[in-house]
Amino acid sequence: MRNYIIKRFLQLIPVLILVSIFSFLIIHAAPGDPIQNYVKPGMSEEQIQTIREEYGVDGNIVKQYVAWVGHVVRGDLGTSIYKNRPVTELLAEKLPATLILMGTALLISLLVSIPLGLWAGLKKNKMTDNIISFLSYFGISVPQFWLAMILIIIFALTLEILPSGGMRTVNVDTTWDLLRHLVLPAVVLSFSNTAVFTRYIRSSTISQLEEDYVLTARSKGTSRYRILTRHVLKNCLLPIITLVGINLAGLVCGSFVIESVFSWPGIGRLAMDAVNSRDYPLIMGFTMFSCTILILGNFLADILYAVADPRIKQGMGKNNG
Repeated sequence: MRNYIIKRFLQLIPVLILVSIFSFLIIHAAPGDPIQNYVKPGMSEEQIQTIREEYGVDGNIVKQYVAWVGHVVRGDLGTSIYKNRPVTELLAEKLPATLILMGTALLISLLVSIPLGLWAGLKKNKMTDNIISFLSYFGISVPQFWLAMILIIIFALTLEILPSGGMRTVNVDTTWDLLRHLVLPAVVLSFSNTAVFTRYIRSSTISQLEEDYVLTARSKGTSRYRILTRHVLKNCLLPIITLVGINLAGLVCGSFVIESVFSWPGIGRLAMDAVNSRDYPLIMGFTMFSCTILILGNFLADILYAVADPRIKQGMGKNNG
């Protein structure tokens, strides 16, 4: 198991390097010069060059990339051109808000999709299954920004029971106030993942219910509820472990829209500001953060999958032997 973890971890390094190269090339291939937004009339060429060196955009693209990597290795992602603050400091400042939103959305997705998927699989092709399937297709298809606006109109403007945006009410610092602000953005961010997870769990449930071990359990008089919770559920959750790892990056990207609509002070909103202001160092910092989340999510999913599935453990044992 240890060798498997080390091998999978070492495979992450070339992926990070390739992503950084392609991201750097794409960002710097955009037309225009971000430094021109900060050049004042009357500045000399020496002053402009000093600004370029300060923000790491002097020289050709190879020189810029090598210099950027050198700083990253030392834990320095550069200085934001737009905000004139270290990128690492900006990301660390906004990270807690994004983690709260992402974690809550993921928790909602799992708590809702698992019972719905099991129920739909158990009631295959019946009215219950058809309703859940329709809701799943709707959740996969509906745009997040449209759903966000509809929920704001209903719950914030019409019923006035939830705030329309922000993370806290001014001069109010309570957990209850935070939860009220968290409800709408977390529900919208979780909607698509809930639908996808439900479809996967439904499909797995249907296939598991046709397995021999289920038929044997039924013949012995085991209740349907016990079969679902003790046997089928465990096997249905295996593909969800992988899906969760893959969808972590989707949550980060989804926060672009959600944090902007709900004025949530997280990394997604910070990244939108960086794109609008052509802030190369901050864009690269966010890109690498998203990539790291995705890679670590998949790495963790592989480890959890190996722990949960005895067949993978046996395969690793044979390879080590």
